[in-house]
Amino acid sequence: MAASARFLDPAGSRYGVPTYPWGWSAVFDSDLATKSQLRREGLSTAGLEVAAQIMWRSNRAGNRSGVRTAALYRRSLARPVRPLTPAQERALARAHLARHTCTACGRLWDLYLPTGNGRRCPPPFGCEQIEAPEGFEHVLAVAA
Repeated sequence: MAASARFLDPAGSRYGVPTYPWGWSAVFDSDLATKSQLRREGLSTAGLEVAAQIMWRSNRAGNRSGVRTAALYRRSLARPVRPLTPAQERALARAHLARHTCTACGRLWDLYLPTGNGRRCPPPFGCEQIEAPEGFEHVLAVAA
């Protein structure tokens, strides 16, 4: 409980913005959500200011204090994410196709080829020893 109370600052006097311990923001204000939560709901944080934050202790913090934070935004003020234009969809399909295509032999794979080996057929097989997988006809049609 002491750790939770350490990060509890609903007025924002200690940290500059209202601050809540991990998992407590919904108790105080159900309209608050993180960027990833808004994205899952199809909403964008574009133009929104940070309304509050959550803080928690973590070994993965990467700083001396061992504290991590996440910004919270107002769900009621968020706008829907703009849909991709046809040109953006084509560019995205071409980028995915390039990540699945061997640069040496041109075979298509059902997995992303790693950049560490020059985006070539995965070891230990190499380009000459196995057949190319099927199932990428739909990607070729979209990318064209």
